Formats: sequence, C-alpha cells, structure tokens
Amino acid sequence: MDLTTKYLGLSLRSPLVPSASPLSEKIDNVRAMEQAGAAAVVFHSLFEEQIEAAAPEFRVDPNTYLENIAQAKRAVGIPIIASLNCTTLGGWVSYARRITEAGADALELNIYKIPTRTEITGSTIEDVYTDTVRSVRAATKIPLAVKLSPYFSSLANMAASLDALNVDGLVLFNRFYQPDIDLEKMEVTPNLTLSTPADMRLPLHWIGILYGKLRASLAATSGIYQALDVIKLLTAGADVTMVCSALMRHGITHIQRIEMDLSAWLKEHGRKSLRDLRGVMSQQNCPDPSAFERAQYVRGLSSYTSLFPMRR
Repeated sequence: MDLTTKYLGLSLRSPLVPSASPLSEKIDNVRAMEQAGAAAVVFHSLFEEQIEAAAPEFRVDPNTYLENIAQAKRAVGIPIIASLNCTTLGGWVSYARRITEAGADALELNIYKIPTRTEITGSTIEDVYTDTVRSVRAATKIPLAVKLSPYFSSLANMAASLDALNVDGLVLFNRFYQPDIDLEKMEVTPNLTLSTPADMRLPLHWIGILYGKLRASLAATSGIYQALDVIKLLTAGADVTMVCSALMRHGITHIQRIEMDLSAWLKEHGRKSLRDLRGVMSQQNCPDPSAFERAQYVRGLSSYTSLFPMRR
C-alpha cells in the first residue's frame, strides 16, 4: 500500500509525524520513532524564555539544543523539523539562523501568544504573527511551518496572510495549556493535560475549510490516536497528521500500530494510495459544503433533540 505524502516540500513515507514533545529530547527516542515508522520528527521546542531564565533549573543551553539536532541528523535518515518559540523578534531571527546552520530539514514556528492587556487589539496580534514570520522567512531558506492558534477572529484570513508570506506549511492547532488553582495552597498551578480523541474535531473542521484555498501544506495535530483519525483528517485535506499524546500514553511503538491499521483500512476498502483520499471530504469537495458552516450547527441541535427529546 502507498502511504506516501509530501509536507513542506519533503517527500515522506507516510503522514505519521511525532509532534514536538519531551520524547524527542533523547536521541534514542528519535531512533525508536524512525524504527516504529515515523516519517519525520518535530523536535522538542527551544523556548527563548528558558534560555534567559534566571533560575538555573529552568535554563536551557541553546548550544545543546543545536547539537542535539546535529546528532539526530546523524542518527536517523528521516527529516528533523526543529521547533522554536521566542519572545523577541531578534530571538526569532537569531535562533532560526542557528537552527538552519545546525542542519535541521525544516523549522516549525511555535508562536504562542496570549494577550492579556485589554487595550491590545486583534489586529495588533495578527501583526505580531506576520512580522515574525516575515522576518524569519527572510532569515532562513529551509522549509518553514507555522503552528497556529485557533483563536483568531478570522482564522481563514490569518491563514491566507501567512500563506502569502511564502510559509511552506500551517500546523493546526497549538494547544494552550490552561492553569489550575490549588485551593489548599491558594496558588495558580500549571496543568498539563494530554489531548483526547475529541480534540481532533477542531483541526478537522478548519483543515476541511482551508483545503484548496492555500498553497501551503496543512498539518493536523491534537487528538490523533488511531488510523481512523488519520484517514478522516486526510480526507478533510491534511498532508500529515502529528501525534503526541497517543505516544505519551501508549509508547513510541504505537506509530507502528497506526501504520498497520492504515494499510489494513486501504486494503479493506479497495484503495491503493492514501493520496487518493486527500481532500475528498473537504468543504471544496464534499457533497454538502454547508456541513462546515452554520447550517450544520442547526442540524446538530436537531439531531441531539431527536435523540434526547425534551421533557415537559
């Protein structure tokens, strides 16, 4: 069965790509990902605020990160995609250049911006994204992906704006980790929650809408646990599907299980190639384009009330 795809201009053996996570901090894990069938690996993120942190336990040596990329390139034959999260424009440009020099095959910009000041407008945040991407695009020639938040007033317009800046791919979506409150200590505490299969619906929705409207590749991330999730996202229009929580829960070898199930599904349904499925259920190509818009909201409510009639 032909599981091949293209992402960021890179030819990949399948759409299965581990996304940025602590798993890739160890080169042995990167090797294990390749052995399990990973088509590429997104390296764990380099965070500028960790580099500059005053507390030694939070400091990250960028030289170590760059050397790890070089080591990974020597250790495996699959593409290594670096991940970068910075707080200053100078940091974005400087570290993008250094990551390029380290030999990364591509770079994913993990732009994680949560505005909390009431006077900051939506257009100001959009300008931060476009200014960052424009500057990094000018600083490096390697393929460039942008990991987006879903919280734009007009996500389709934001995606088109970035596409016009010649990014090679968009990753949908970045998951913002909300804090919790410890009532005993009366402290705000970090709360890392792994994704669930239901989280896959948001990227599926927007990839289905954006397919055919952009030049850039589309990557889906969040809630991808099994082959059927991958197939659904490909039919919506994704080029690759990125897995993280599934590997954290079930181990790196879970990649192999997903790949085996993908091949089995294609055989069962008389398909020879995953590429033939791409975008067939996108808004552009599906029998009912309104399924991606408000009409489906009304239908969803109607189907719910038919299953669970209101009692009087």
